[in-house]
Amino acid sequence: MKDRIRRSRLYIPGNNPSIMQNIAVFGADTVILDLEDAVAPPEKDAARILVKYCLENVDFGRTERGVRINPLNTPFGKKDLDMVLSSNVELIFLPKTESAEDVKELCSLIGDREIWISPIIETAKGVLNAYEIASADPRVVMLCFGAEDFTRDIGAERTREGKELFWARSMIVMGAKAAGIQASDTVFSDINDMDGLIQETRFAKSLGFDGKGLIHPSQIEPVHMVFSPTQEEIEYARKVVDALREAEEKGLGVIALGRKMIDRPVAERAKRILKIAEELGLLEVNDD
Repeated sequence: MKDRIRRSRLYIPGNNPSIMQNIAVFGADTVILDLEDAVAPPEKDAARILVKYCLENVDFGRTERGVRINPLNTPFGKKDLDMVLSSNVELIFLPKTESAEDVKELCSLIGDREIWISPIIETAKGVLNAYEIASADPRVVMLCFGAEDFTRDIGAERTREGKELFWARSMIVMGAKAAGIQASDTVFSDINDMDGLIQETRFAKSLGFDGKGLIHPSQIEPVHMVFSPTQEEIEYARKVVDALREAEEKGLGVIALGRKMIDRPVAERAKRILKIAEELGLLEVNDD
């Protein structure tokens, strides 16, 4: 599904078989077998073979099968892609995407195969072109943010508060939403600071992100908690959908909930919340 739930995208080094064998146990929404930053150049050929074996033989359970290839303008990118196209992959992550042309080049190499694409935006140029990247092809399903490379690119210091990232985060969300796709926030690098992870994830959700990058399985549960609909969100979404149904039955052009008018974006968000809650099994839990 193009709009499947992607609260978490867990990076797994492409040269680490001991972690790969437990993918189904982790329970991430999406796993990224990483052939780029996590693998040193001398190890990339061996990692490519290992990732291919993992895609074809390891049980992923309900987890989406993703691979981060190297940029296509490097000696490794097209070799990675050749491996991916002959394996059981669902989603390709394209690092350091800066333009719609980068996406279109990838699409031309993929051909008519049913594989989704998720550009990773890590530079100032990429941020400025967020909407063009997001709308470059119907197979693009999610924009991802890479803050470490982005701060290096603009010459800023990466801080815990993240003030230097606010504008870029906002641009990525706006570009993704304008194109009708998802947006996923950057990773939180301190695996021992769960409170900090939850705080940053809540902030990302408040900006409009749908998910977050993760570097350790222990980060999955806190991130899923934040991005899963709350009881209050589910109840309000139900009221909005009920009001919408009642207005349609009466032939009313205006939808009201109490004293508030409900416009189309609010109604669509309510439907999305209920859909996510249903997929996560939360409706049954809350329907006592």
